[in-house]
Amino acid sequence: MNKFALEFQHVSFTYTGNENSLLEKVNLTINEGEFVSIIGPSGSGKSTLFKLITGLEQPTEGDIFINEVLAANRLGQVGYMPQQDLLLPWRTILENATLPLEIKGVKKREASTQVLPLLEEFGLKGVENKYPSELSGGMKQRVSFLRTIVNGTPLLLLDEPFSALDAITKLSMQEWLLAQWQKRKKTILFITHDVNEALFLSDRLFIITETPVKQLKEVKVPLKRPRTLKDLNQPEVISVKEKLLEELRARVKA
Repeated sequence: MNKFALEFQHVSFTYTGNENSLLEKVNLTINEGEFVSIIGPSGSGKSTLFKLITGLEQPTEGDIFINEVLAANRLGQVGYMPQQDLLLPWRTILENATLPLEIKGVKKREASTQVLPLLEEFGLKGVENKYPSELSGGMKQRVSFLRTIVNGTPLLLLDEPFSALDAITKLSMQEWLLAQWQKRKKTILFITHDVNEALFLSDRLFIITETPVKQLKEVKVPLKRPRTLKDLNQPEVISVKEKLLEELRARVKA
């Protein structure tokens, strides 16, 4: 039986001072070790979901479970990687990567000892003493993901991490992310506007088709693992993609 890494039970949310709710009694389950994407137009509530999961916001109604435990205080229990890398420009790459450990009270030298072996795995060997301004966009996102991994949480939230990258770098980073996920067996919840990206990366995806969000429409990706970008050309995948795009276009027009 699959263990739930994340579960929403009848979760509703309304921002203070706003009469209109964004979520109404939403139910959602993410299995341990899954890669799940959420897609939907801008302003549809994707980022609000992440704020609720991380504990930056609290539901006005309902419960959120992390690893099948009711989690009223979720701050620090979930790894979060935003769209921008948010690397500190005055810290070296190594110092940026060790930051989560230092925040937890690990001494700087010990934190460096723990992180240094990971730099080679993440394709960052030899740049540990450089500063973020000296790295490409893709390299900076690797550092940002490494920092999210170092946090040590089994559930990772990635909020459009590749949206600012050029097309070729983006494809390369998608393949790299899949390799890291398969190796580390983390649970990943991924926000994207890119239907191809969602289909390539995910086991399942959820599409937001209404506001307020009352349910997330589930779509299972018809691809086995391991997979390559060429697999997106399979007829059954193209069919799913076309249906998803139709729904998203309808949502924007509405």
